[in-house]
Amino acid sequence: MCNPYNAVSDQITSRWLGHLHHKTGYQLLQRRLSQWLIQITQTIDAPDMIWVDGGELFGPACLNQLKTFKCPIVLYNVDDPTGKRDGSRFKSLLQALPLYDMVVVVRSETEQECWKLGATKVLRVLRSYDEVAHHPFENRLAIPAQFRSEVAFIGTWMKHEKRDELLVTLVKQGIPVSIWGSRWQKSPYWHLLKDSYRGGALGGREYVAAIQGSKICLGMLSKGNRDLHTQRSLEVPFAGGLFCAERTTEHQQLYKEGVEAIFWSDADECALLCKQLLQDDTSREQIRQAGMRRVRELSVGNEDVCKTIVWAALNQHTYSNQKL
Repeated sequence: MCNPYNAVSDQITSRWLGHLHHKTGYQLLQRRLSQWLIQITQTIDAPDMIWVDGGELFGPACLNQLKTFKCPIVLYNVDDPTGKRDGSRFKSLLQALPLYDMVVVVRSETEQECWKLGATKVLRVLRSYDEVAHHPFENRLAIPAQFRSEVAFIGTWMKHEKRDELLVTLVKQGIPVSIWGSRWQKSPYWHLLKDSYRGGALGGREYVAAIQGSKICLGMLSKGNRDLHTQRSLEVPFAGGLFCAERTTEHQQLYKEGVEAIFWSDADECALLCKQLLQDDTSREQIRQAGMRRVRELSVGNEDVCKTIVWAALNQHTYSNQKL
């Protein structure tokens, strides 16, 4: 696996240069990245397929260099590269869209917009959980005490997303909330949330422990990213948590409401549902177990999704070559 971020790490890890490159869509790094790819194409054997994860660093010159391998090139992006939240961050990627053999995205708006921008093939998939990294503890008693909670939210504070406002409403209504994640000290409501704060961003088994160790695990969307479901929508039930999230069309397609997951439309409804569930151990466990079964039935683990993408890319490439 070749990591382009390592090739320009001195640029993108710099506070000021990193901000500049993010704002300019990595246009100023294209020459350097193209040279890096030339070295790679000259030193490794030709692969059967190239998978570009994210793709924000690669513009047309980079894609043209990768095309010298004469194999399918797939872009997999779970962000919202055609949306407006991130400004010009994806400028290089969008210019390169027509050069990919297949573009894989996770939302319907992105799918349609990629077609309009010249993508030759677009595949929409659901987000996914990792079968190994997110596997629940076999024995829930093994979950460390510091990761046990009543109602958990695991995620970053984001300006304009109003996650803090929802959590403040829960706290004010007596819901015992535990928060893990980055940047919460920046919230204007930090003085009301600091007693609920349990620590920074979680990963690995700690992330699973906090999900499975909660009685209810909240899932919040990124409105700026036009989310109707997120990674948490799949990771939480797979890892053994009771998923409690905003009511959307995609969430309702994934899970039967009130049976396999809990959905709400605003903070007051969320608080009411949390109060009811915290007082009903039997219902809570039934919903949790049903959600775990359902997410496995969906076949949306990383391996399942990757198999779908690889099959589609290789068959598309074969068909295209036959036409030529």
